[in-house]
Amino acid sequence: MRWLFNVYETFLIRHPKVTQAVQTGLLMGAGDVISQVFVEEQPVKKLNYKRTLQFVTVGAFYIGPALTVWYRVLDKYVGKSGKRVAITKVALDQICFAPVCLLGFMVSIGALQGKRVEEVKHAIKETYPDILFANYKLWPAAQTINFYFVPLQYQVLYAQVVALFWNVYLCFKTKPDK
Repeated sequence: MRWLFNVYETFLIRHPKVTQAVQTGLLMGAGDVISQVFVEEQPVKKLNYKRTLQFVTVGAFYIGPALTVWYRVLDKYVGKSGKRVAITKVALDQICFAPVCLLGFMVSIGALQGKRVEEVKHAIKETYPDILFANYKLWPAAQTINFYFVPLQYQVLYAQVVALFWNVYLCFKTKPDK
């Protein structure tokens, strides 16, 4: 297991943006599979792989890169460590980043699901408030731990491990209507 971490760390050092994008995509895809199997009780043989690929795509090309840049911006302009720094980062993350990122997620996943603009707007109107409220139940505490204890290079990984469970919720809330 240690060798796997060493390989990961090597890729993280050499290619941080790509590594964090790939890990985010894979963990978002895993969240979708968990949602389909355990929440929606879909038999494994009938998994919607297209839907899973949509979540992998959003994770790899939107969420992962956005988090990587956002955490570096916070580190550069707010600071690297300390209680006050962590609290400031959490406040900025939850007030500025989370609402916009979640909205972007909903637009991206809606587009990949082939929804028309009106359908995406309707989905946002119907589910965005619930998703944002649920975000505020989980992420302030998770991000406090992240920004206070976790080194910058591992913050996206930490957030995505926590987000594995969050992604199960997001996948369920944004699943296509049947």
